[in-house]
Amino acid sequence: MLTIDKTFSGIQKVPKALSFDENSLSDWMELNIKSFEGPIIVNQFRGGQSNPTYKIETKSHTYVLRRKPPGKLLPSAHAVDREFKIMSALHSFGYPVPRMHSYCEDQSVIGTSFYIMDYIDGRIFWDPLMPEIPLKERYALYKAANRELANLHNINFKQIKLENYGKPGNYFSRQISRWSSQYRSSETTKIKEMDNLISWLPSSIPEQERTSIVHGDFRIDNIIFHPNEPRVLAVLDWELSTLGDPLSDFTYHLMQWKTPPGVRGGFDSLKLRDYGIPEFKEYIKLYCERTNRDQITNLDFYFSFNVFRLAAIIQGVYARALNGNASNRKAIEMGEMVHPLAKLSWEFAIKAGA
Repeated sequence: MLTIDKTFSGIQKVPKALSFDENSLSDWMELNIKSFEGPIIVNQFRGGQSNPTYKIETKSHTYVLRRKPPGKLLPSAHAVDREFKIMSALHSFGYPVPRMHSYCEDQSVIGTSFYIMDYIDGRIFWDPLMPEIPLKERYALYKAANRELANLHNINFKQIKLENYGKPGNYFSRQISRWSSQYRSSETTKIKEMDNLISWLPSSIPEQERTSIVHGDFRIDNIIFHPNEPRVLAVLDWELSTLGDPLSDFTYHLMQWKTPPGVRGGFDSLKLRDYGIPEFKEYIKLYCERTNRDQITNLDFYFSFNVFRLAAIIQGVYARALNGNASNRKAIEMGEMVHPLAKLSWEFAIKAGA
């Protein structure tokens, strides 16, 4: 099973498969970004499995470039245009995301569409247990993450002109259909549990009570924290964002507490007080208080769905790795995760009545 560690942090030289014409990029930035002054130094961030992300340094400024990967892609995947749109809207509202500079759909510049945003200097914790941080500070960091997810779900999306960013109802039905299709498109071997889930999930969806902006991949390692304070400076990786059921977002984040340590550094079976991390029920209570909820029911369905979706996403990453165009060298190892995740999702489904 793949664990999250520091092999995902920092930068590296751009591998040949993900390289591009840097002079072409510099010329485009000269025309499209105010105050830009070359030359540029380009490196790739090690983290990220979907959209390749690059650090672009100049004498006076540091930028981040995020692009679609090259090669054959699954339909509707790698939506960098949507990332640019939602982060632009959220930044104007004051939500913690990087400032957007410009979006380019002209594939002749670097081979695929991309956007440029500010580089945010802060802390990213690839290990969710945060072993490098004193125990007393970890609780405050998780509390800050909880707060920003609740703040996102409390935003009036119509107020920031995102009412057309997604459809308001039937979120889980649409998501299950989408990820079932994506999984089938990238399937490399038959997994019985995935077949079971594709059949069971559509008929077991709880009623959707609210619609909000959903991030879609709200994890600790998609957050940049202040260098010294328990404060969120930026939430990253909005590729899966849309309008939908906020409980899908929160329970995806909450999966950390219900998956084993071998699955993305899960907390299940750990005595979290020994690690300075909020307990499961306490973390739910914090979110409910901030979003004016009494409780959250149907957790086993939500966990089943979220683990199923994660398995489908990772299957897509693995399939791209087999084709040679994944953005991270660890992607090929992810293929080993899909079957265990499918089994875990089906276990949650059984608890939910499957």
